[in-house]
Amino acid sequence: MSQPQPSPDLAALARRLNGTWKLAGGVEGSVTFEPLDGGFFLLQHVDLDSHGVAIKGLEVIGHNKPFQGEPAAEITSRFYGNAGDTLDYVYELDGDILTIWGGEKGSPACCTTTFSADGDSMAGAWVWPGGGYEYTATRVG
Repeated sequence: MSQPQPSPDLAALARRLNGTWKLAGGVEGSVTFEPLDGGFFLLQHVDLDSHGVAIKGLEVIGHNKPFQGEPAAEITSRFYGNAGDTLDYVYELDGDILTIWGGEKGSPACCTTTFSADGDSMAGAWVWPGGGYEYTATRVG
């Protein structure tokens, strides 16, 4: 039996996001992405302020794989937050464009982000029915 390997699409996402990012705009603070040993999951540590509300948490990003099953095609995640939230997302990286949907792919709650040519900054916007915000992020570590 051969040793399983992480998916190329998750590895590409991890390369783009790895490190600590300082965010400004509709949210302020930082997020840090780090691969979990083995490369099958990417962890995001969140420490943000949104209009005076502290958002702290951990997100686990990867391909769902049921017991004795095959990994799902989509990169999904679950966010565990300090307000008791457990939020699900779907990630898709296409060149310099990262799209994150809240819930399921195609959801009206989504974020579209564009990476700079050097990959050390990005600009994007979260939108959802009745709201949203724009942000920028710069890799600081």
